[in-house]
Amino acid sequence: MNRRQMLAALGATTLHPVIARATDGGPPTAANRRGDIAILRQALALHPGLYRYNSPRQIADRLDRLEIDFVAAQSLEAQYLLLAHFLATIRCGHSYANFFNQKEAVASALFDRPTRLPFQFRWIGTDMIVLREPTGVLPPGTTIRRINGVPAQAILRQLMPYVRADGHNDAKRISLLEVRGDERLETFDVFHGLLFGEPTGGLHQVDVRTPDGGEKTVALPATGIAARRAMMALRATDKTAALWNWQMRPDSVAVLTMPSWGVYDSKWDWRGWLDARLASLGGAKGLVIDLRDNEGGEDCGDSILARLATSDLQRIDYAQKLRFRRTPPEIDRYLDTWDSSFRTLGVGGADLPGGFIARPGESASSRIAAVAPRLTLPVAALIGPVNSSATFQFAATAKASGLVRLFGSTTGGNQRGINGGCFFFVRLPACGLEFDLPLVGTFPRTPQPDAGLAPHVAVAASAADIAAGRDPVLATAIDWAVRA
Repeated sequence: MNRRQMLAALGATTLHPVIARATDGGPPTAANRRGDIAILRQALALHPGLYRYNSPRQIADRLDRLEIDFVAAQSLEAQYLLLAHFLATIRCGHSYANFFNQKEAVASALFDRPTRLPFQFRWIGTDMIVLREPTGVLPPGTTIRRINGVPAQAILRQLMPYVRADGHNDAKRISLLEVRGDERLETFDVFHGLLFGEPTGGLHQVDVRTPDGGEKTVALPATGIAARRAMMALRATDKTAALWNWQMRPDSVAVLTMPSWGVYDSKWDWRGWLDARLASLGGAKGLVIDLRDNEGGEDCGDSILARLATSDLQRIDYAQKLRFRRTPPEIDRYLDTWDSSFRTLGVGGADLPGGFIARPGESASSRIAAVAPRLTLPVAALIGPVNSSATFQFAATAKASGLVRLFGSTTGGNQRGINGGCFFFVRLPACGLEFDLPLVGTFPRTPQPDAGLAPHVAVAASAADIAAGRDPVLATAIDWAVRA
């Protein structure tokens, strides 16, 4: 489709006149809410992956349904859930009503609720397994069977349609619905709180099976944001502090733990830190890189691959495509971003089939230059469904190069490509909600499966492993590195 056809499929029209100004302090009218959906329609015309998993007809029908329901919705909570549900149907891991980008008043109204479960957990299959409960009432490895009478599996099913992920990679959605103590706002907390509300009397009635096989029901207080954040793993607030951890084990295997590559605003010299540690590996038996909690950020892993390669590495061959040359001026005021050049991202790009535009200069970063001296020791990377952006790309390049052996579980992201790179933060003026809009789509040049990237060696922890404090993924990778 060309751009005109795409806009028609979206049902885009001239913006309703009432959205040219903010509401005058009173509650939004139906016309205001209809105007928000008009902005949404035009903004989505910029989305490069809108039709990756949906037909134009499907998107148009869902937008029409969304408009009817959104206009009728009388509460911010209902509007947020409608928007989140619709965006999740795009099946793009970067298109969502971002918790962290909402205005303070909106975030407070939606997310600061005394509804949270007072423990951390992960999903193993469809079983909710306790990782940590501060009082000791629920030991690690406990299985949560029902919460307020609702089976844990049913809760998972009800939350899944609201959660972002690329394509049909549901493992990513499930990982986002874990509470591991590494996010200031947890996806599970947000949607469970909005959909299920506060428990009777402020207490969650939780049916459990403990690691020794016993079954019981416990009453646990529903908590708010402050209590949840008190359980988080401590993170350095010093902008110059190291974000990663390096351990040289007695068996001469180095373990590099990298929970994030979000180093955009850090003043820490991560390149120098990493180079110094890679240079110290003379005589080491192996290197294990733990990326399991790392969704992405900058391409920090390139510095490792560069030290492993004998010659320049070609990244996985994906084309970068856009849907626009310039943003429509009538919605510019609603598109926040950190780089104004994004508004003319496609200027100079060649027309491509399907209504796409080639991203100008996309080949500039397609290679990773080899760096001497080369590391020749065995290198393993631990991966899983959290990896869906830069860490997914690292895993794909590492696997294709043959330089790194991957252990763990299938990644997030998708081999059919993802959307990201540059973003607008779209502000809907009547309701006050924001959603993230990625602008660059990566598309494989040959057909690829609708799936994440599988590891070389599949390893997963069990509830018994959690109860015993074991990490079989790390143990298996270390054993390989020692023996390789």
